[in-house]
Amino acid sequence: MSVFKCKMCGGTLDVKENETVGTCEYCGTKQTLPKLIDSRRTQMYDRASHFRRANEFDKAAVMYEQILNDDNTDAEAYWSLVLCSYGIEYVEDPVSHKRVPTVNRTQYTSVFDDENYKAAIKYADFEQKQIYEQEAEAINEIQKGILEISQNEEPFDVFICYKEKDSEGRRTPDTVLANDLYYGLVNEGFKVFFSSITLEDKLGTAYEPYIFAALNSAKVMVVIGTKPEYFNAVWVKNEWSRYLALIRNGEKKVLIPAYRDMDPYDIPEEFSNLQAQDMNKLGFMQDLIRGIKKFCNADNNNDTSNQHNTLPAGSGVNVNSLLERVFLFLEDGKWKEADRYCEKVLDIEPKNPNAYLGKLMAEFNVKKAENLSERAYIAKSSNYKNAIRFSDDSVRAELEEYNKIGLYSMGSVRMKEAQSEKEYENAAEIFKQIAGYKDSDELTSQCTQKAKTLRNDEIYEAAIEMFNQGSQESLAEAMNAFDSISDWKDSAEKSEQCKKNIETLKNDKARYEAEIETWEKGVWKKEKIIALVSAIVVVFIIIICYFVLPNIN
Repeated sequence: MSVFKCKMCGGTLDVKENETVGTCEYCGTKQTLPKLIDSRRTQMYDRASHFRRANEFDKAAVMYEQILNDDNTDAEAYWSLVLCSYGIEYVEDPVSHKRVPTVNRTQYTSVFDDENYKAAIKYADFEQKQIYEQEAEAINEIQKGILEISQNEEPFDVFICYKEKDSEGRRTPDTVLANDLYYGLVNEGFKVFFSSITLEDKLGTAYEPYIFAALNSAKVMVVIGTKPEYFNAVWVKNEWSRYLALIRNGEKKVLIPAYRDMDPYDIPEEFSNLQAQDMNKLGFMQDLIRGIKKFCNADNNNDTSNQHNTLPAGSGVNVNSLLERVFLFLEDGKWKEADRYCEKVLDIEPKNPNAYLGKLMAEFNVKKAENLSERAYIAKSSNYKNAIRFSDDSVRAELEEYNKIGLYSMGSVRMKEAQSEKEYENAAEIFKQIAGYKDSDELTSQCTQKAKTLRNDEIYEAAIEMFNQGSQESLAEAMNAFDSISDWKDSAEKSEQCKKNIETLKNDKARYEAEIETWEKGVWKKEKIIALVSAIVVVFIIIICYFVLPNIN
């Protein structure tokens, strides 16, 4: 038996050999288990889980990658990489007291399209797969909510990343420096994300949607630090590592490390190829602001306003020219620029359907409208709904067709890859959304039937196992299981056999109890006779001793 830490609360789990699913006795969470083939693997998992529970997702991911280097069929290692990619932290729900996931690293990619998730499903056993699917569904719903909120946020020019408080809850020097930089940039007309001010009206709500929107829209990030540990604080690193990932993926952004009162060689290794700025240097603030202005102005084609891009009605701007720019941006894959110009159009014509179409294409990263048919769930987007609402009949029909094609394609893929009841049910739900389209109704029926087949087979096999155990209790459970699928295979006959076996066991038990009772009665009578004879003998001996023996002399 191996000892392993609960992935939710860190409590100790006793893992039996070959177990793949277990329940934590501390938090009550049913969870998947890794392949703990030896003490080294157990230690690696515990170390990785420690980092992940501490929200040090990058460190944890490195450990899980090492595990996969040893065994590339470990489903739990792939799933753990998913948790790191999406920054999943499990917190206790105050009402149900259950551990529920929160997303700290939102992505545009659905968890269902994540390659590590697909690998986890591929190598998981039946029970593991069910839990992975349930958790992925929960994560996907949370992420969709975050994306919906973030889409309504205005874009930022600069993101200031810093450590707010030290280990004793006091404000750090970094906070003061960040505050000075914030007001310096705002005075120059920049829109700046500074958590102390930007998030002050978001108390009582999750911050992730707003941080995610700011990270993706900001052209510049300034990371401020006066100590190495402040640069590497969990949530500080969570922000700048995500920003660096966007840059590595081709985003036109720049990250500027700014340090003070510390050796520049102590800044994070990830910044080694970046030009760090010494905040002790005379004129640092002016130089930094000038550099940011230069970068942002070049990125905006010499547009030096650096403020929210809105155009008042009647400004004389040609809407068609703006829309032409929108679709040129889309052709070049410049999604944010396209979205920004769509907003310019909507400031002039709030009901312009082409602007909403452009925003929809930018949202789903497609260069041509027909490519929307390659995306699923476009109908859930508010941009899709507005494009449908304000378009004429021909465009509306075209968009609806794209939506149906996308859903049909997604449903077909899910159906082809489905191996479990849940997966077939998910595919059926997708086809139901486009009822009447092509052979969707037939495919819905096929998926539903396959899901039923898998479900009934599972119940049948479990019932057979209980039937073979042969006890009265297991036979009763088996009979109930067979009755629930009475039209499946020979379930009806098996149910009758269970009933007969139960009756046989009851009769055997009654007969046995009757025999025991008869035997006990016989023993009682025998003992009673022996006792009576013994009493007579005793009386006879007493008579001889007291009356006969004295008279012999």
